[in-house]
Amino acid sequence: MKVLYKPLGFVLSVLGGILASAVFDKVWAKLSGEREMPPPTSARHSTRQVVTAAALQGAIFGAVKAMVDRAGAKGYRKLTGIDPGK
Repeated sequence: MKVLYKPLGFVLSVLGGILASAVFDKVWAKLSGEREMPPPTSARHSTRQVVTAAALQGAIFGAVKAMVDRAGAKGYRKLTGIDPGK
């Protein structure tokens, strides 16, 4: 039964990535006034802007992944009685 969690975890990871991307886009637009994150090679943006954007993106993706993984594991455990983390 635990083997069923693997495909569920994969689907949740994909959905979490989509959610994290949407959250980051909104946060970055609000903070910077720009629609997109500056590319690392951009001469138009400062190093501070590029590094800040990358750090913020990593933090948001990490937090959303943890929340989605946690919710998926709790839901799976509730439905099956099996802990997917063991």
